[in-house]
Amino acid sequence: MSTYSVAEAKGNLPLLIDRALEGKEVIITRHGTAVAELRPLVTGTRKAGPASYAWLKARRAGRKTVGLTSVELLNQLYEGE
Repeated sequence: MSTYSVAEAKGNLPLLIDRALEGKEVIITRHGTAVAELRPLVTGTRKAGPASYAWLKARRAGRKTVGLTSVELLNQLYEGE
């Protein structure tokens, strides 16, 4: 674990980012107290598959309709019907 003061981090941010990307723990301190941690951003790589689409289609088909279009519904709300 590497700790750096805010002043050190300010001057060495590109280096600290590189260290975090390498998997090293980078902690930033203020007055000796840990206040921030740098780590790589975890991005989602999961894609929706056929099962997800089937689930969504079944859920949509199972819902009751209100029998109005969105425009008709909004008109009723604004007109106070």
